[in-house]
Amino acid sequence: MSSKSTTVVTDTPANLTWSNSFSRLGEAFYSRVAPTPYQSGPEWVHFNPAAAAMLGLDDLPSTTLLSWLSGRSLPEGAAPLAMLYAGHQFGHYVPQLGDGRAIMLGEVLNPAGQRWEIQLKGSGVTPYSRDGDGRAVLRSTIREYLCSEAMHGLGIPTTRALAMIRSEDEVYREQIEPGAMLTRLAPSHVRFGSFEVFFYRSELEAIRTLADYVISHHYPELLASDAAKANPYLALLSEVTVRTARLIAQWQAVGFAHGVMNSDNMSILGITLDYGPFGFMEAYQPGYICNHSDYSGRYAFDQQPQIGLFNLSCLAQALLPLLHDSPDEAVVQAKAVLDEYQGLFIREYAALMRAKLGLLTSQDEDQALLSDLLDLMQANQVDYTILFRRLGGFVPGDKNTALRDLFLDREGFDHWAARYAARLAQEHSNDTERCARMHGVNPKYILRNYMAELAIRKAQDERDYSLVDDLFRLLQQPFAEQPEFERFAGHPPEWAGQISVSCSS
Repeated sequence: MSSKSTTVVTDTPANLTWSNSFSRLGEAFYSRVAPTPYQSGPEWVHFNPAAAAMLGLDDLPSTTLLSWLSGRSLPEGAAPLAMLYAGHQFGHYVPQLGDGRAIMLGEVLNPAGQRWEIQLKGSGVTPYSRDGDGRAVLRSTIREYLCSEAMHGLGIPTTRALAMIRSEDEVYREQIEPGAMLTRLAPSHVRFGSFEVFFYRSELEAIRTLADYVISHHYPELLASDAAKANPYLALLSEVTVRTARLIAQWQAVGFAHGVMNSDNMSILGITLDYGPFGFMEAYQPGYICNHSDYSGRYAFDQQPQIGLFNLSCLAQALLPLLHDSPDEAVVQAKAVLDEYQGLFIREYAALMRAKLGLLTSQDEDQALLSDLLDLMQANQVDYTILFRRLGGFVPGDKNTALRDLFLDREGFDHWAARYAARLAQEHSNDTERCARMHGVNPKYILRNYMAELAIRKAQDERDYSLVDDLFRLLQQPFAEQPEFERFAGHPPEWAGQISVSCSS
């Protein structure tokens, strides 16, 4: 470990216990490397007090935290490392990736006994940087910081953000930008690609060691199941399949597009990982592409469910040597698990969309009712989030002007509304209760690209982080009315259509 840029400090809080279980796997799984601090700064951009309290860091002096989270010093007990992994990027296998600009300080057990890995993103060059600079820019750091906490507010499994710092060191992307560093938290940063790298290297024992680690530390409940006793690795694949199907159904229901669903960006825990060129869909377009680097549309919004299955197949392939002594039987077992994915996704997505429509029961005609609404929204370029939020105020027999005015084809909406009213009557829906339920699952606020762009401009140009803080507070409660932020509940401004995000974002 380099000692040129960091020094060990000893004022680790008594209630912060370093576990560093991943580092005990051995250096076949990572490279030991210390963070490299920026030369200028650092200064706080934002700090998440709720995440700090979750870790037991809320009583630590700000100066000590700033030193730790900018890489200028290391807390006693930290074991910094960069993780090794590979992965399929845009469908093509890349044999070695790894943390090219992120360094994990270590894993802690918080006061509740939960495991959290603390990672500094933008913390300098690692052995996996592939000629990169190991840095992050303020623009992309603000986007990830806000989006990970927005997803948490929406109830979608995700990495968390603890802090964001800024430096005036110059970092070059398409242009010169100020550097930044993000403190990212996750129970584990192990990815599908963490297994793939050892499969393609034919290192069976490394695959087994990693799988045993993931099961014992992150899926201990599997150890007690009959299925796990018979075949723990098949049980692991099955559980990851369930979690991935559920996660992507949640993305689809809220209109979230990840943008870069490479297998190295897929979490073994089924949480949203790596926020780059993400986007929340505005006007409903099934083929929405949020990543301007995705020229073929591989990761378009409507492709996400099947890409989830592709990535699971990559993981399953990596686990094949563990599933059965017979390669043919291992394939049969893996295929049986993967064959469950589509049904899992469809059931989860259908349940989420029924809730968005305020329906308490499941009927055969519900799929057609939803599909016809989405087709109508697509034809009329209706904003996805605004439509479903206003739908909570739908009153059978009323003109429902606020909803009707979202459509150019008002007669088309009227026809659909009559069918919807009949469906609500079929289950004797109470309008007041239904509205409350629907407002609990249909957010009023999402992180639209223009909102992040406004915050970025103020932060870059004026060193004003007040809008970052406003959006952070807003997105913690996306289902609440929050009248002080009503300006963010409407349609995006016209200039928002000019915003372009890519893999450098």
